[in-house]
Amino acid sequence: MAKFNRRTPGTRTVNLAGGEAFSVSPELEFAALCLTTFLKDQFYRSAADTHRQMLRLMETIRDKKFIAQTGIFARNEFGMRSVTHVIAGELPNLVKDQNWVKHAINKTVRRADDITEIMAYWFHRNGKHKGGGVPVPNSLKRGLAMSFDKFDGYQLAKYRAAGKEVSLIDVVNLVRPRPTEKNADALKALVTDDLRSSTTWESKISAAGQGTKDETVVAKRKADAWEQLVLSGKIGYFALLRNLRNIVEQADRKVLDAALELLVDPKRIKSSLVLPFRYLTAYYTLMEAGVPAKVLGAVSDAVSIALNNVPEFDGDTLVILDRSGSMGGGNQRLKGGSYYWGRDKGIGSDPWDIGAMFAAALARTNEADVLLFSSQGKYVTINPRSDIFGVIESLEKYRDGQGTDFKRMIETINKPYDRIVILSDEQGWVGYRAPTKELAEYKRKYNCNPAVYSLDLQGYGTLMFPERSVYTLAGWSDKVFDIMKMFGEDPNALVNTIKRVKLY
Repeated sequence: MAKFNRRTPGTRTVNLAGGEAFSVSPELEFAALCLTTFLKDQFYRSAADTHRQMLRLMETIRDKKFIAQTGIFARNEFGMRSVTHVIAGELPNLVKDQNWVKHAINKTVRRADDITEIMAYWFHRNGKHKGGGVPVPNSLKRGLAMSFDKFDGYQLAKYRAAGKEVSLIDVVNLVRPRPTEKNADALKALVTDDLRSSTTWESKISAAGQGTKDETVVAKRKADAWEQLVLSGKIGYFALLRNLRNIVEQADRKVLDAALELLVDPKRIKSSLVLPFRYLTAYYTLMEAGVPAKVLGAVSDAVSIALNNVPEFDGDTLVILDRSGSMGGGNQRLKGGSYYWGRDKGIGSDPWDIGAMFAAALARTNEADVLLFSSQGKYVTINPRSDIFGVIESLEKYRDGQGTDFKRMIETINKPYDRIVILSDEQGWVGYRAPTKELAEYKRKYNCNPAVYSLDLQGYGTLMFPERSVYTLAGWSDKVFDIMKMFGEDPNALVNTIKRVKLY
């Protein structure tokens, strides 16, 4: 694949599924990739190939500040982690002798374990200097050293990464952060290996089983630990969501009620950067565990709060959701010559689940029509008064894992719309040809010119329509809805939003 002499945006090309598609600008491709991958295997691309494509795009993009801005945006607005560690670890190689690099690395660090992950990535790519590797660049050292100012003793103890290839002690010894009033004592204790945490949920629950085999005693200790964590409000939001089943089983009613109050706290929800599909994962897990109805109700309320920024459109809206095989992401396998859905890699984490959640939110808010497609298109009826999980469950029975035919999708549309929102991995291939002719025919037949929004759920780097003719956005965060609202004034809202990110 060419690294530098790339096709211009809008050029016809071939997508990863083998169908005709359209290329996009390197900036849009890079943004879409960084907002839609955990650097794990996808249906059409392995984790290693995704990483290689990231590196190619970082070489290709001329404005290296855009790369740094994407990392800061992906980490602090969309809650993405692994891709931002790659960006922070590669910047010092891409840009030499620029003061802004250390600031960009610092702003990419949101949590103390980002420090060790970035450093581990650098060593993975370049080797440790004492073992013959490349010396760690000063910009990386200084950026990580600056980031220690954000964290107190509790955070440093929680993420000290003892026992891992790169611990927080290793980084402190390498980058020599300047002690502050907030962390001076903790840094000293960290270097002498005396820093420990006894207040995280992991440490408290682990301590409950120490020194006794009496199950009654252990149960009482766990109940006391959950009471202390929840009533003090010291448990993190994502940890709370993940541990609801444990709280149901191990704590008393008072603690559970307090936990559910924390779960629906709008400030906690917004500051947590928990991706919306995490609620779906929790919902399915809790439902299978047979928890009390009020717990499921609280999770439903929480996701509604998390998605309360869905735009309300004027006129008629059509929401289209791809139900083809590749929307199973890494959760689909070949069995007996045909694909079937598998769930062992995490309920709620495949592109279909994410697309279904966004489709449900859009359809409920706008009382929109909903069309599903694979090899065929099909209108489905949802109840806009159902909660988001109810709508998702009503859509679940329709996903069939067949081919991806955008032309049939358009041919199924049977009325004029003011806007069409497509949620897909953009990998149409049936009949090879891109669906531009069918879209033009639809507009002529119904004498309409709908705004077409394309929400890319996998970041594979191509579109089924030319970039200039659709509003393109990407990502798994509710922040996509904020960007969607900007498209009326800025057709290139995603890229331009990233370009406005401050590096200092």
